[in-house]
Amino acid sequence: MDMDADKYAELKKKRTFKKFTYRGIELEGLLDLTNDELAQLVPARARRRFSRGLKRKPMALIKKLRNAKKDCAVGEKPPVVKTHLRNMIIMPEMIGSVVGVYNGKIFVTVEIKGEMVGHYLGEFSITYKPVRHGRPGIGATHSSRFIPLK
Repeated sequence: MDMDADKYAELKKKRTFKKFTYRGIELEGLLDLTNDELAQLVPARARRRFSRGLKRKPMALIKKLRNAKKDCAVGEKPPVVKTHLRNMIIMPEMIGSVVGVYNGKIFVTVEIKGEMVGHYLGEFSITYKPVRHGRPGIGATHSSRFIPLK
C-alpha cells in the first residue's frame, strides 16, 4: 500500500482521538525530555533503575528499535525486533515500535503504545498459560485411581 506523506497527513487530520498524556505531558513533550527529566516522571523503581544508568543491553535494544523505525516507510509498522529483555522499561522513544518479547517459549509480538510508558516489556508477554478449569483428569480423585484391566 503506497501512501504519500501529504495523503497520510490528511488522513491523520481527519481522525481525531483523545490526546495521549503521561503525567500531564503530551507525547511530543515526552520525546523532547532528557533521560534525567524522564526519570523524575516515572515511578520509584524505574527512577532507581535510571539513576543507576542504562547498561549496554538496553541501549543496544533502543538502537535496534531506532534503526527499525528509521528504515520503514511512512504509515507502516516497523519490523519486529526480538528481545529477551523483559525487564526493559518502556521509554517514550520506543512508542510505535514492534517488539518480540520472549516468554520462555516463544517471542510474543507487542506493539508499543503511549499508555505503556514506564511499564516493563515483560508485563505484556505472559509467561504461563492461564488455567482452564474443566473436567478433572485421571488420578484427580480417589475413585479414578482404579482402572480395570479388562
